[in-house]
Amino acid sequence: MKNTLIREKIKNRVILITGGTGSFGNSVIEKLIELEPKRIIIYSRDEKKQYDMRNKYDSSLLKFVIGDVRDPDNIDRIVEGVDYIFHAAALKQVPTCEFFPLEAIKTNIFGAANVIHAAIKHKVERLVILSTDKAVYPINAMGMTKALMEKTMVALSKNILEAQNEHTILCGVRYGNVMYSRGSVIPYFVELIKQGKKLSITNPHMTRFLLPLRDAVDLVLFAMVDGDTGHIYVRKSPACTVEVLAEALMEIFDYKKGHTIVGVRAGEKIHETLLSKEELVRAVDLGDYYKIPPESQGLDYNKYLFKGGNSKSKIDEVEAYTSENTKRLNVSQTVRLLLTLPEIQQELRDYKKQKKK
Repeated sequence: MKNTLIREKIKNRVILITGGTGSFGNSVIEKLIELEPKRIIIYSRDEKKQYDMRNKYDSSLLKFVIGDVRDPDNIDRIVEGVDYIFHAAALKQVPTCEFFPLEAIKTNIFGAANVIHAAIKHKVERLVILSTDKAVYPINAMGMTKALMEKTMVALSKNILEAQNEHTILCGVRYGNVMYSRGSVIPYFVELIKQGKKLSITNPHMTRFLLPLRDAVDLVLFAMVDGDTGHIYVRKSPACTVEVLAEALMEIFDYKKGHTIVGVRAGEKIHETLLSKEELVRAVDLGDYYKIPPESQGLDYNKYLFKGGNSKSKIDEVEAYTSENTKRLNVSQTVRLLLTLPEIQQELRDYKKQKKK
């Protein structure tokens, strides 16, 4: 996407990033600061992460606010005067959500609803929610709550269309594993290498999408500029097996201790899905992205309940877009992709220095 178009949208505008101290917030802020917004509000619960981010960027454009998306009154106060919202706040760890599903519901569903309602009330121009491949055919609490977050956005976008609200556009993005995001498998493998331990692989045939954080940021900015109300945007991504990923990291770090298989954890799939087959038949291919229109427009419940869709739908002729059938990377291709990550480059430099001591 051309920076000039993004700059026109961002310059002198007020931007709110919920969950802004996470991996996405840290990456998008670097780009946003260059685009000269009026203010960037970082809204999150973690004062330590806010302290670190404040020192890292040392920018007068950043305003840090402690708060929780579960608090509708606080969200309502913060959203007033905001032009754009990136909603990234969520409970994202699969095991955490499995053990505490009610907490995931409060944050990922009701928290998102609080942000969306406040955006509509205060006539925010655009709100982009951040979702995940785990929301498609979900089998774990994290994916289920993210799927319902998407459904909430779509349902409320229908209310906007019905009311002919020309002020607020709600849309979403969905992407697979963001490489080197906090708590993901790549930094976990790197940490095991630094500790001199074997890499723990759940299942060697398990596949995962591979999306550099820069591409995730580009997807979100694309949706912010071009997104249509109620639509979800998906970035096409390659994938590899967990075994290939482990072998690629061992090759990069010249690590010889190998890996061990520990078995699939609760709530994990062998393959992830970015678009269901039901979505794929109505999706628009935009080249690097898919654009998924809402399944139904408007609030005519009788039509929705008693009238079916297109009888000529080719749903039986398509497959879901999964980490199994997307472009599959081998070890050398995965090595090349990993080496484009600044985090891997830094970890490799540090690792080599440590080995020389």
